Amino acid sequence: MSAVARTSDQTAAAKHPLRPISYGDPAVRVERHDDGTIYLRPTAAIGDYPTRVTDYLHHWAKETPDRVFMGERGEGDGWREITYAQMLDAARRIASSLLARNLSPDRPIMILSGNSIDHALVAFGALYAGVPFAPVSPAYSLVSKDYGKLKYLMGLLTPGLVFVDDGDVFADAIRFNVPADVEVVVSRGALPDRHATKLSELLTTAEATGLDAANQAIGPDTIAKFLLTSGSTGNPKAVINTQRMMCANQIMLRDTLAFLKDEPPVIIDWLPWNHTFGGNHNIGLTLFNGGSMYLDEGKPTPAGIAETIRNLREISPTVYFNVPKGYESLLPYLREDAALREKFFSRLHAMFFSGAALSPYVWGSLDELSVQTTGKRVPMLTGLGATETAPFFMCVTPLTSRSGHVGLPVPGNDAKLVPNNGKMEVRAKGPNVTPGYWRQPDLTAKAFDDEGYYIFGDALKAVDPDDFDAGFDFDGRISEDFKLGSGTWVSVGPLRARFVGACAPLVRDVVIAGINRDELSALVVLDLDGCRVINPDLPPGDLAVAAHDPIIRDAFREQLASFRAGATGSSTRIAKAVLLDTPLSIDKGEVTDKGSINQRAVLEHRAALIDDIYAGEAKAGVISV
Repeated sequence: MSAVARTSDQTAAAKHPLRPISYGDPAVRVERHDDGTIYLRPTAAIGDYPTRVTDYLHHWAKETPDRVFMGERGEGDGWREITYAQMLDAARRIASSLLARNLSPDRPIMILSGNSIDHALVAFGALYAGVPFAPVSPAYSLVSKDYGKLKYLMGLLTPGLVFVDDGDVFADAIRFNVPADVEVVVSRGALPDRHATKLSELLTTAEATGLDAANQAIGPDTIAKFLLTSGSTGNPKAVINTQRMMCANQIMLRDTLAFLKDEPPVIIDWLPWNHTFGGNHNIGLTLFNGGSMYLDEGKPTPAGIAETIRNLREISPTVYFNVPKGYESLLPYLREDAALREKFFSRLHAMFFSGAALSPYVWGSLDELSVQTTGKRVPMLTGLGATETAPFFMCVTPLTSRSGHVGLPVPGNDAKLVPNNGKMEVRAKGPNVTPGYWRQPDLTAKAFDDEGYYIFGDALKAVDPDDFDAGFDFDGRISEDFKLGSGTWVSVGPLRARFVGACAPLVRDVVIAGINRDELSALVVLDLDGCRVINPDLPPGDLAVAAHDPIIRDAFREQLASFRAGATGSSTRIAKAVLLDTPLSIDKGEVTDKGSINQRAVLEHRAALIDDIYAGEAKAGVISV
């Protein structure tokens, strides 16, 4: 199908109705102050929420004991599944074993492995016992070359127990980073020259006499977990997640995405549990609504997408969560396979994305395929949140949803908009907001204003300044904005989104440079899948070859020229760019394990390259228009 025909199909699809779903009706009361500060307070109140996350595990284990709570690929083609009743039993047994180990917020559990049922067993055992746990990105153990972040976290959290699913795989990370007096629990494998407790031993522990009392002693302020988020220095911060935060946020989410109450959700999900979207949002909405989560070991990469497709051929989701790159990776498979389309769209109430803007091309293509399969468009939803807000804070509606729009604060959250260099900086207050960062009181103090609002660092722009019920658009990160040498402010966030959209499918992300310079330039992160669409002869996964390929460079030069032609002034005009030929570094803090780019770190560590761009030296491989 030609690009023109496909665009025509997408336009036609946009005229079809959305699949009807139950949804909260957001509205806000507006309070304006003389200094320009604006407060947005939802007119609806948050519903009652439980004291403990595990209260809902008890509920569903009683109401639907045999319903699958989680499933993962087992040996062969089958699924290893665990029901609500089985999860409760396992959680109680593990909790009993944990209570005997003198664990506490000062000696929490550290989980180094990725998503798995065994990971979930340890996590729910910890939640049941009231022992905090900290899921840590496996990349800090398996990808990092110097274990810098893992060493830092061992000192920050001082765990009393470390869990890994496979002792053989994590042996080196444990040998070089985990003190000898810290117990290590493994599902399988062994640790050379070190004793490891088997998870099976915890699962066969007899229930402790004081288990029920210990569980009932858990209160709203009990620390449930520590979630790690990047700091400005590159070292992670440990965000305190209390029982109140997690429970309140799930009721906010359920009352907003009200269709979750109409049918127990079924999701197939790869989003990592060491991040708030996967570990809080998605596990939580599954649990609180009595749903089933199937773990997807695939990833939106050339090597990983086949496993995702395999799983989607077997599991029909009722709601689907992904990052924009994930949806983009699905498109060619959904186009080519009618059976897969039917399986994917047949009972899909909504899709949800986060982490970056979803390009109009991808959005329109999903609409087109949904209409082709069901006759209706599936609502695509998004919002604004943070690890510090557990994460649900703002959300769109099916009718207002579009890329760049983040909607309104959901019931239970107050938003505060503060003037900042011509933008409106957003801040949040609610029962889902963290009390702070563990053992970092200085960072905690900087994260909140004098009224106790959490400072996001993000800016918002009203869709209609005369009607705030129309919602808000994302207006970039305040810390990323800078001035050109002329004194002109550059709004980096919106510029990045427009640049990536204009340069699809070649570009995955971009770092905007030009602080105190006369003009803007760009450090471009290529999308290797997109590059192979332009030049199928490129070897997969080779960034250096793609960055220096004449066909790719010529195609990008045309896109850059077109983007420059549409600029409205020096703050949006990019004249020079370099296609990065080396990966961004997780050890240097240039990129997180989930692929989010730290603009400041890239600009700092690649300062010499930026100097080359503005000097016009050929060795930089500068593309100019």
